[in-house]
Amino acid sequence: MRGLFDSFVNVLGAVLIPAVLALPVLAAQAPIPLIGGNAAGGEAPISHIGGNAAGPLRILALGDSLTQGYGLAAGWDFPAQLEDALRARGHDVIVINAGVSGDTSAGGLARLDWSLAGDFDSGPDAVIVEFGGNDALRGLPPGETQSNLDAMLAKLGERNIPVLLAGMKSPRNMGPEYATEFDAVFPRLAEKYDVLFYPFFLDGVVLDPALMQDDAIHANERGMAEIVARIVPLAEELVARARGA
Repeated sequence: MRGLFDSFVNVLGAVLIPAVLALPVLAAQAPIPLIGGNAAGGEAPISHIGGNAAGPLRILALGDSLTQGYGLAAGWDFPAQLEDALRARGHDVIVINAGVSGDTSAGGLARLDWSLAGDFDSGPDAVIVEFGGNDALRGLPPGETQSNLDAMLAKLGERNIPVLLAGMKSPRNMGPEYATEFDAVFPRLAEKYDVLFYPFFLDGVVLDPALMQDDAIHANERGMAEIVARIVPLAEELVARARGA
């Protein structure tokens, strides 16, 4: 199993690092239109956030290609599958896809306020935060990733928005010191802000080629179903916290 994981991360580094390095840094650009985003771009004022007493509970899924649904057929992306799973369990929810392929934690922080304001009358009731993969692929200092995620969680906390933080693991070809420092970022922040925490977004999937796309990086449809099945209990806790807010 260890050899398969090492093979995965080596492929991940060899395939994506050149591609990701060629991507523009989103923080330096105007915001990219998202599903549920503010098409006009720019930051918009944030209204007071509270539980949505009437109508569907609104969950914003903010992340990179793992959230956005890279390589998946329509309706198989993480937000769509999570919404279906929660509705099947009796929860009246809408899960908004605010994933951007290639995004880093810096890009996520840069578009946070805009994403919160987009397509909502008063902001979402809860947020799922999933970043880190592209930070590690670029070899960005783990301290920068921590600082960006810290700022995101602080802003969400100021607005009393319940959060589910999805963690990431560093490719092992970045070296043991980097991996140790990077991997520790997510549980440290989850404890600091007392948010719901799913330690590794690809847990139970990345080691199984049958659940991964041919790039050995992104989950296929079966893999996404497995991710959702594993994370949905925490998503139900997120719904409960949002209803309680």
